[in-house]
Amino acid sequence: MPTRDSAPIGAPCWVDLMTSDPGRSRDFYSQLFGWAAEDGDPQFGGYFNFSKDGSWIAGGMPRGDDHSRPEVWSIYLCTDDAQKTVDAASDNGAQVIVPPMPVGDLGTMFFLVDPGGAAIGGWQPGTHPGFKQYGDYNTPSWFELWTRDYEASLAFYRDVFRWDTEAVSDTPEFRYTLLKSGDEQLAGIMDASAFLPEGVPAHWSVYFGVEDADATLKRIGDLGGATVVGAEDTPYGRLATATDPMGAQFKLVAPNEAMPARS
Repeated sequence: MPTRDSAPIGAPCWVDLMTSDPGRSRDFYSQLFGWAAEDGDPQFGGYFNFSKDGSWIAGGMPRGDDHSRPEVWSIYLCTDDAQKTVDAASDNGAQVIVPPMPVGDLGTMFFLVDPGGAAIGGWQPGTHPGFKQYGDYNTPSWFELWTRDYEASLAFYRDVFRWDTEAVSDTPEFRYTLLKSGDEQLAGIMDASAFLPEGVPAHWSVYFGVEDADATLKRIGDLGGATVVGAEDTPYGRLATATDPMGAQFKLVAPNEAMPARS
């Protein structure tokens, strides 16, 4: 299982959930992924954390009475200077939703909408480096942006978050670029202009690793969630899309039959 003490600059380092029902969300994800869930911390607006093997793996926050705020999983990219990154983002066409905000001694967060219209967070670590476990069962395992403005999005993440990128494919049928750190692949950007439905904005998605995507979808249904896209084999694993009982969408990635299961 990949582990790390700190994330590379620009890499996804944290995910958290905005939810209208924190109690039910804690129950759902604890039962689905075997996570332990903390109670909300009043000092931080009811924010709570999930943990795996004693280490924080994801967070969550109550939506409160503002029903315009979506039920959503958000992704945060690592930065070594939150203010400098926000300034660069603003200069490169982003809309700043939450300016740099210290979170005790844990770190500094901010939130943006990139030039293609996708929401993305940033995290400058203090005592909290983000998740240390990733890329395995029941952990955040892949992070992907679907955008209608592919070239502008690539330029934004290269210039603002200092991404080192590698194109996987650049044909009209499939345009996809990876964020890399050395030989490690950390996230991807997909040209989704041909298949994003009208009215659905550009967006980031988190994939959680599971051993069996089909069995996990059934478990999601049993726990009150729903299947959005059934499990399908791809060259990158068996993928599926689901929602939790409150409607927050997330994705699953499992080994397909052509891929060896992790030990």
